[in-house]
Amino acid sequence: MKYTPLVTLLALALSTGLYAQTSAPKTKAKDASPAKPTTPAVTLPSQPPDVPAIKLGPDGKPKAGFLPAHEKFVKITQEGKAQLVFLGDSITAGWGGKKEIWDKAFGGYQPANFGIGGDRTQHVLWRITNGELVAPLKPKAVVLMIGTNNSAWDSAEGIAKGITRIVETIRSQQPQAKILLLAVFPRGEKASPNPQRDKLKEVNATIAKLDDGKHIHYLDIGEKFLEPDGSLTKEIMPDYLHLSAAGYQIWADAISPKLAELMK
Repeated sequence: MKYTPLVTLLALALSTGLYAQTSAPKTKAKDASPAKPTTPAVTLPSQPPDVPAIKLGPDGKPKAGFLPAHEKFVKITQEGKAQLVFLGDSITAGWGGKKEIWDKAFGGYQPANFGIGGDRTQHVLWRITNGELVAPLKPKAVVLMIGTNNSAWDSAEGIAKGITRIVETIRSQQPQAKILLLAVFPRGEKASPNPQRDKLKEVNATIAKLDDGKHIHYLDIGEKFLEPDGSLTKEIMPDYLHLSAAGYQIWADAISPKLAELMK
């Protein structure tokens, strides 16, 4: 079944209506506290991490750029040429600025990059249930790394449920594809105290159990980005979250042997 812009617009109308019903109640201005940059905005609607959802802004409307990027990916899917698909958030999308490393490591596999900045598990779920992983696309492998953007909002259990739902959906839509499930990368300069990194360790411990040695292959390359004391450097992650060119090279080198095996 082909997904057209009309189908996506209909899905948008349905999804927006559903989430309008479940949005968190507005807080009176006199009770509201100023939002801190490191915490989620209280005005965003509630979106469970394991339920497909369009990415919305504080105004309740689709986040700028989300639907156009999705439509672009649907067109790539409809071409049916990609043999290797990367799914994720801005860390995955960042491969677009590292073309030389990308082409050298993955160019021979006819790769497609389906990463969107700011995506959480529920947004990736919405994308792949709305046309990004359907026929005629038939990849040999899908690389998935998602969840860091959930870490300020959701519990470790909730994030793991979201990732599990994504894996199950990929398996349902593309049963021939091998899934390379990456542990969520470490974030934050120091190893401790670092609540978000601790939460993501819990997530990784849970999703590691999805590895069945046949269709789903879990790989944790997080330590390759870290210093001996567990800290991150600006040379690898300039903002202690997104990768530099050196960081992407580490990523490419770390997964290339496993990908060569999965892409046979």
